[in-house]
This record gives sequence, structure tokens and C-alpha cells, in this order.
Amino acid sequence: MIHTKTKKKVLKLKRPFRIVIKLILVVLILVLVSFSFYRYQIKSITKLGYSEVASKKILVLLKKDYVSGIPYSETLNAAFESNDYKEEYLGNYQKITYQKQEHLIKNINTLIEKGYSNSNISLILSRGSDEDVAEFAKRDKVKYLEEFYDVSYAKIKYYDQYVEYSKETGEDEETTVLYVNLGMNNDNYTNATVVKDFSTLMLVNKHFQLEKDFKPDNLVTIDEKYTNGEEQKGVGVAVKSFISMYEAAKREGLTLVINSSYRSYDDQEALCEEYRRWYGDNYVNRYVAYPGYSEHQTGLAFDIGSATSNVFANSEEYVWIKDNAYKYGFIYRFPQKGQTITGFRHEPWHYRYVGVEAAKYIYENNMTLEEYYALFLDN
Repeated sequence: MIHTKTKKKVLKLKRPFRIVIKLILVVLILVLVSFSFYRYQIKSITKLGYSEVASKKILVLLKKDYVSGIPYSETLNAAFESNDYKEEYLGNYQKITYQKQEHLIKNINTLIEKGYSNSNISLILSRGSDEDVAEFAKRDKVKYLEEFYDVSYAKIKYYDQYVEYSKETGEDEETTVLYVNLGMNNDNYTNATVVKDFSTLMLVNKHFQLEKDFKPDNLVTIDEKYTNGEEQKGVGVAVKSFISMYEAAKREGLTLVINSSYRSYDDQEALCEEYRRWYGDNYVNRYVAYPGYSEHQTGLAFDIGSATSNVFANSEEYVWIKDNAYKYGFIYRFPQKGQTITGFRHEPWHYRYVGVEAAKYIYENNMTLEEYYALFLDN
């Protein structure tokens, strides 16, 4: 039997199909090359510091050469990311200092349209929240912005109050900003800021109020060795620091004593009534803190005396503590020079625990807690 070899059939594409496949391959290669080039361009822009989103927009808007020729700008990055971006303000965005605010670019656009310079816009943005800036941008252009806002802790939302207080009192810009920020343009005990959270740096005075049921954290009973014989309480960290200060003074032959420490709202109310019966309303209004407005309610304030002198201001202990209290986290709370700022008369016996870092700064810069609060804490 003879076997014949069967030939395999080779599948051949007709010419039109071959052309189509070649075209598809060419297109795919072109797409791949284009995408690679696109990713290369994006990567080169992101290397400058811009985000992926901003880089894509920079490429689409043909601004790669522009951003490559200038220092990276965070504000410009935010502008390219934003739907509020305007081509005509490109140069402005680059020169305006960035702030992390939700409507940053929209607010910048409005302020540019109002006629503010780039430096003034940077100043406005740095002196308020997103909401504050948006509200300020609605008003007519302010001519003499730097008068108040060169003060580092000035707030854009208080512009009208600064102007009004300055006109009424004739005070300089820095004093005006300080007083308005602290609510001191209001009458004592009116429109007070309510302080709810305990902190060793909390501010309590005639414009910052504690609620009736406020009680400080970690109140402890103070050993009578350190008091005038009465039961006293204070915040644990303040008591511990006082003991360290007491021991340091003792080593120099001096004896400190706590005459008064924590007082509740009700205790302060009773004290006010007692002074009112003795000396009348005028005395209380001038010299005694109303209930809710006394630092003693924080448990961080101690009235300190000398075990050997009835007049603390004339004692050796007073001379020593003025220059050493800060080492243990205490400040001379109501000094002579600070009466107009603190709102309280000079009290040589009243010391307040704020922590060593703050106490050292306050001591070395000869300032009050109010000034420290305005400068560093009033965000």
C-alpha cells in the first residue's frame, strides 16, 4: 500500500487584512510612544515639585516652559489644581504666599480684582481663616492695610474693630490689635470669651470666662507643710512644681507659703459678696475678680506669702521669687507694669503656673500672660 503525504494548508490573509493589521500595530506603537512621552513630561514637571493633578494641567495648558523657568510656587500649584484658575493671574499666583485654605484661589482672584497687590494679598491670607478671608474679600478695598496687619497676630476679621478702637482711644496699631484681640475693647465682664478646656496655658481674666461648673483636671490636696494651715487644693503639676520651688527657696534660708489656691465658682462668689459687704461695689468692681473670671478657679494660681513677714512685697521671699519663679514654671501674674493689660491691680503675691517653657519666655521678655497668649496661643 502506498501512503501519500497530505500537504498542510497555510492560512494566508488577504492583502486588505494584512494592511489593516499593520495599521493597527503602527497605531498601537504610536499610542505607546505618545503615552511614554506624556508620562515622561508629567514626571519632569512633578520633579519640579508640582502635584500630578497640577502637572497634567500644566502640560495641557502648555505651561511647562513657564514653570520650568521659575522657582516652585505652592500657590501656583494650588492654582493649577483649582477650577478657579485664571490664565491672566498666572504671574500673581506665583508671587503670593501660600496658605492652606479651601477657597484659596477663588479668594485670591477676588482680591486681585479688588486691586490689592500681591504682597497685600499674602498679608490678608496670613491673617485669617478661609472663611475670614472670603468675608473680607467682599468689602471695598482697604487703603491702609499695613497699619494694623504688620502686627503678626492681627486678625483680618477684626478690621472694623481695630479702626473703631483706634479712633476712640488714639492708641497705636500694636496696642489696638492686642486690646481688640483680647476683647479689651469691650467693658469688663461683657461679651467675654468662654473658656471650656483645661490647659496650663489657659487665659482667664475679665474678658475670658470660666463656666460655673468648670473644675480643673487633677486637683490634689496640698500638704499643710506648704500652706497657711488651711486645707488647700491645686492642680497636681502646679503643686509639684511649687514644692520644688519651696525646697529651692528653703535652701537659701527662705520660706514660702501658699495662702490661697483653688477656689470654685461658688467660693469666688462668696468672696465677692464678703468684700462687697466690707468695702462696697466700687472696690469689688476694681479689685476683685467676679465669679467665673478668677484664675483661682483654674487651680493653677497660688497666692504666695512669706512665713516670716506679714507684708510679702517687703519680704526677702518676694525678692527671691520674682527672679526664680520662672525656673519652676510660675509667672508673676499681675506685675505693676502690666496693670492696663491684665485688667487687675498689682498683686505681688499672685503667681500662676504656665509651665517652664512659657514662664521662661514671659520672664525674659518682661511680658504678661495676655501678651504671650495673643502672640502664640490665640489661633
